[in-house]
Amino acid sequence: MGQRMRNRGEYGHTNSGGGSVGAYLLHRVKPHLPPWLGVAGIGVAGSGAHLMWADSVGAGVGLTLSAVALTGATWWAGRETSPQRRLHSAITVAAGSAWMTGAALAGPLAGNLPDAYLMGGAVLALSWNIRMALRTSDGEAAGSADKGLLEKVGLAKAKIGRTQVEPNRVTAALALEPGEQTTDDVAKALARIASALDLPQSAVRFQPDPDSARRGELVIVPRDMLTEAEPWEGPSLPGGSIMDPLVIGRYDDGSPLVVWLPGDPKAGRNAQHFLIAGGTGSGKGDTALNLQTEILSRRDVIMWLSDPKAFQDFRPLLPAYDWAVEGGAGTEAMVEALQQVIPARTGWLGKHSYRQWTPQAAERQTDPAHSCRPSGACGCEGMPYLVAWMEEAANTLRALGDDAFTGIAQEARSAGCSLIVSLQRPSYDQMSTSTRASLPSVIALGCDPRDEGFSLPDAVIDAGAHPGAWGNRKPGYCYVVAGGIDPDRYAAPARTRQFTADAAPVMEMLAQWALRNGATADPVTTGAAKAVVGNAYTGRQTLTDETEPTVPDHDDDSIQTGTLLDAEDAAMDPEADLPAPQQGDDAPLFGQEAGRKPSPEEARELFARALDEFEAAGQMVIGPKDFMDWCDRNHLGRSWVSKRLKDAAMEGRLQPTSQTGRWRIVPVLAAA
Repeated sequence: MGQRMRNRGEYGHTNSGGGSVGAYLLHRVKPHLPPWLGVAGIGVAGSGAHLMWADSVGAGVGLTLSAVALTGATWWAGRETSPQRRLHSAITVAAGSAWMTGAALAGPLAGNLPDAYLMGGAVLALSWNIRMALRTSDGEAAGSADKGLLEKVGLAKAKIGRTQVEPNRVTAALALEPGEQTTDDVAKALARIASALDLPQSAVRFQPDPDSARRGELVIVPRDMLTEAEPWEGPSLPGGSIMDPLVIGRYDDGSPLVVWLPGDPKAGRNAQHFLIAGGTGSGKGDTALNLQTEILSRRDVIMWLSDPKAFQDFRPLLPAYDWAVEGGAGTEAMVEALQQVIPARTGWLGKHSYRQWTPQAAERQTDPAHSCRPSGACGCEGMPYLVAWMEEAANTLRALGDDAFTGIAQEARSAGCSLIVSLQRPSYDQMSTSTRASLPSVIALGCDPRDEGFSLPDAVIDAGAHPGAWGNRKPGYCYVVAGGIDPDRYAAPARTRQFTADAAPVMEMLAQWALRNGATADPVTTGAAKAVVGNAYTGRQTLTDETEPTVPDHDDDSIQTGTLLDAEDAAMDPEADLPAPQQGDDAPLFGQEAGRKPSPEEARELFARALDEFEAAGQMVIGPKDFMDWCDRNHLGRSWVSKRLKDAAMEGRLQPTSQTGRWRIVPVLAAA
């Protein structure tokens, strides 16, 4: 009775064994009947069409166009399926519509049409039967597993389409339910998908289709190929142009991580500034070294560096920089110089008909098309690309204000200059929104999860990028958002190369190579910088084989004692008393008699000499706090210094800076 009831429930009748076998066979055959029914339907439709349109020319044209349109529609509709199914469907529709058109015009029994119908129809129907038979239980299980996964993470109505499997990377087209789901739903489900697959959150990401709110690609990288650090072995292209890509690491699928600085009109890429952001221990130092060694190994670029950490990471490269300062007043001078250098460089590029910097601009101008003269080549010296690097920029921003880089960032790109700002936390209490908006290119390393939004755009975070998941546990791991990089790569984890103790000698050799073969600052950049900060800007001269650096003779006794003695010093008796000052001798600069306040004329002279001393020492940005010891020695008050600073500004010896209470010394020649 139980078996009979099951037969009733499954096949709808309660016949004896023979009936059950027939019902079973019918049940198994039914899935294979549609292709044969389609062949039969085409035969009937072709015969009926012949009775109606046998002698109609217009009907022939219409049927032909309909066949083409139907085939094209089939091809278009199959874009979400596999390539094999799409091609199979299009061939089937094309063959069936072609036979029906011929049968309608000539008759189903004319010529070879009967043979084509019997043989071709049987072949097409059987091909679909074979395709169905090849659907193994494994495939069905996989499909149901995919469906179960989507249902588990709240995307039950989504459909997985074409899937591309590469080494360590699976990309699946995902179509969501129209009107009910959007790509935002997928972004919110990425963490649950990673949990269901037992993978880290960074291994699953979603790339929305920019032309659809419900389509995109789900990317899964099952194995982290970045676990083993890749050591830095040297720059990728020594002697190349700064226009060439800079290789700083690799992505999680093994492909190289590259960035660009100058713009390229042919590639549709603008010149770029970079923000390097990451918490303590995230690998900012190695990331900076990767990028700096690539820059300094190119023939047509110079670099200015501000590093409040006294070049702790960059000392082997120190000879290669055009200008390097340790922060404080030196950084203030560099920022002031940049503000004047940028318009000078822009003017030179404009006069030589460059809409933006190109490698040709770094060469001597022998092309009449880039001449500053009305006719003929001008022969002007070229202008290398300029990179201004602000390491640990939070210190500079605290000292100069959160918008210290705003003007530079907004104007430098047109001057053949890139600004690179490195700091731990690019929050809006440290950096103005205008400056942050001018630094859209970013290398985001591990950070606090609450700081992800300060480093990366929301769209990249929604696509699956989460540097907060790394913190300081995976140094060198990063996401890079920049021009020239495929936007699909923005949410792909990468890792910069690791600098070990073996890298120091290679960096020192690179610095010596830069001394001999690297670019030096052009006259326009040098002139503008010196006009603003005077001797504070020293520049770097190219070292040739004929001008070797001076190496002390270690056999000299004076060097062994640690002091270089000239003839006059050697003749002095170190035990003798210093001679008493003679009447009429000039008074020392800061040596007023104890308790005596200088007269107004003496005070002004002392102040002028103090400015000269600051300028000679290279400290070109000053304020009242720099005169505190000077005031104590000369019995003058801070209020007197503040007033005198303003008077000096009116006389042209000082210029105000962007920071209240700070003044830039105008070099003596420029002031004159």
